[in-house]
Amino acid sequence: MLRHLLLLLSVVSLQAAEEFPLAPAQECRPRTGLPNFLAKANTAGAEIKIGYLGGSITAQNGWRPKTLAHFQKTWPQAKFSEINAAIGGTGSDLGVFRLKQDVLDQKPDLMFVEFAVNDGGASPQQIFRCMEGIVRQTWKTLPECDICFVYTLTEALAPAMLEGKFQRSASAMEKIADHYGIPTIHMAMEVAKLAKEGKLAWKAKLPNTDEEMKALGDKFVFAPDSVHPHVETGHELYLQAIVRSLEPIKAATKAPTAHVLDAPFIATNYEQAKLLPITVATLSSGFMLLDPKTDDFGKRWANRMTTLHKGAKPGDTITFQFKGTRCSIYDLVGPDGGQVSVTLDDQPVKVVPRFDAYCTYHRLSALMIGIDLEDKVHTVKIEIHPEQPDKAAILAKNGNKIDKPERFDATAFYPGAILLVGDVVR
Repeated sequence: MLRHLLLLLSVVSLQAAEEFPLAPAQECRPRTGLPNFLAKANTAGAEIKIGYLGGSITAQNGWRPKTLAHFQKTWPQAKFSEINAAIGGTGSDLGVFRLKQDVLDQKPDLMFVEFAVNDGGASPQQIFRCMEGIVRQTWKTLPECDICFVYTLTEALAPAMLEGKFQRSASAMEKIADHYGIPTIHMAMEVAKLAKEGKLAWKAKLPNTDEEMKALGDKFVFAPDSVHPHVETGHELYLQAIVRSLEPIKAATKAPTAHVLDAPFIATNYEQAKLLPITVATLSSGFMLLDPKTDDFGKRWANRMTTLHKGAKPGDTITFQFKGTRCSIYDLVGPDGGQVSVTLDDQPVKVVPRFDAYCTYHRLSALMIGIDLEDKVHTVKIEIHPEQPDKAAILAKNGNKIDKPERFDATAFYPGAILLVGDVVR
């Protein structure tokens, strides 16, 4: 799914890169280092939590568990554990809203933020708002939590790296890192080097036979899909980049200190982003709570949505008012997804499918209500539409088909939370 999205976004990204100054490529910029993490790691008996906020590349059994194991080996006197807050196919525009629930409530000592790939098609302004919102929320709540931005790469986003520049998303993130003194690591510098030398196979299976190894020659196999690295190869390069970067980060690190928030980089950042249970809205009687204690489907999503509901009857509604500048609904899309009519204030009604070309399974998503709104009270009404989208035609766009008609024959809507820059007023 992510690879197809990135291929569509790559042209947009390249065009925008001509207008946005790209940062010179450098594996590690230590800045002010990781003062609190390193001090605690050297303390006997310390219990250290590492937060990993990112997308599908972080969700893999790759650089995340590999770095955790490296930390434990490097500092055996401490005890390390992880907070796995990675969700495939999502960027910083969701991460900034789920940060408190998925990471901060568990009180990490160090947080890695990995969104450079999934933010590949986002505008620099959106990246500024979201990444700065992540930083400011974190240090407002946990001023002793250190942060490190890490960047990954795909073939579609590689052209700038081959020319010695960061891709646009990473370049935008560097602006926030500079402003706050946050260390950054581009884990794919070696990947880009091999690609430039013609020694990288972006997309290939790992060789299992002598013939397959001979066919590859001196090429290093990066990933099966040019996006998600093989655990045995690409993720090893990512790990080694972090291992190398620890030395300059240590050298730049001073005494432990609480991080202080000064003036923001951008006034419209999402420091006030929040995730609210869908129950703060008014739900019509047809919506049912998928209680994780009694419902297996609800239990599956309980770590991300504590108040997941299901509605499937046309005409059922969700209504609420909020004062703020951005609003969306954290929901699921899937085979049984229908479409909803969305009304914001007195604007024309929008019919929005909760189904796309990848909906052969259920996954987390977000239904956008409004962005860059005037900071005043807004009224929202969401109603389940009586008609299903043309699911066969939509699936065909990605080469998928309806396997069992009964799985797809429904108009379901699965709201779990409201993602808001502002506050619900009713």
